[in-house]
Amino acid sequence: MRARSLSAMVCACVACGALIACTPSYDWRTIMNNDDGYEVTLPAKPHAEERKIQIAGQPMTMRMQTAEANDAVFAIGTVVLPSADPALQRAALDFLQQGLARNVNAQPVARATQIDLAVGGRVLGSEMEVKGQGGNQRESRTIHARFVAHGMHVYQVAIVSDKAPPSEQSDQFFSSFKLF
Repeated sequence: MRARSLSAMVCACVACGALIACTPSYDWRTIMNNDDGYEVTLPAKPHAEERKIQIAGQPMTMRMQTAEANDAVFAIGTVVLPSADPALQRAALDFLQQGLARNVNAQPVARATQIDLAVGGRVLGSEMEVKGQGGNQRESRTIHARFVAHGMHVYQVAIVSDKAPPSEQSDQFFSSFKLF
């Protein structure tokens, strides 16, 4: 059930990307998400959606903001936890990492990275890049994602594409993500 929900969400993001594939370029804009506690620069006007998921046997909601540019989907997913319990944070991070990797039939291998805070400073997060076959047509997909838990929120910041966007576009997206 969990894998289907996350898989359906990523597939929906990819499908949205296919519908807007004619977007000719990046039109960067800063988005402040006060409800979920972050700011980010997205390459197009964002779309929002929400899905019910189960993490560690508990029903939760995952909210997504996505934007499409040049055949890539840029997405920020936020799960609000019932508490800031470190075990629950870890379970949510594992759930998100494994779900994204499973969408392209890959194994998640994450490495440590630092995520900026809007007020200065950083918190420890993780980063992974997986490649494989995904979607109904089993197309080649690359997913580059960062994950972080901060208080009662767990975040997934990802780019899903059939080929990686130029590094300066990826760098702009990932470096612009800041937590409140």
